Amino acid sequence: VQLVESGGGLVQPGGSLRLSCGTSGFTFRWFAMNWYRQTPGKGRELVAAISSGGGSTNYADSVTGRFTISRDNAKNTVSLQMNSLKPEDTAVYYCNAKHAILQTEYWGQGTQVTVSS
Repeated sequence: VQLVESGGGLVQPGGSLRLSCGTSGFTFRWFAMNWYRQTPGKGRELVAAISSGGGSTNYADSVTGRFTISRDNAKNTVSLQMNSLKPEDTAVYYCNAKHAILQTEYWGQGTQVTVSS
């Protein structure tokens, strides 16, 4: 099983980034997909979630209206479009796959997002 995030980097406040997560080794369309983030000294925070079919999404209050999660079940990828970025969005962002019934889950290695002027 592999989940590989890409697209992180340094961006100025107000800017945008698009994170992508390529996956392999499991049946992608059976899994809900999530983006978490973590800062030093804090636990992982669920940022955005999308159901296995893509018809349902949920967001943390702190990112609602700024971030958009999407998935492509044909390409086994999930993305997170991040707009109007703020310094407090700085974190390592992790891609997560979770099977709703079996509770099996997989994690990517994370990608650093830094929002700073």
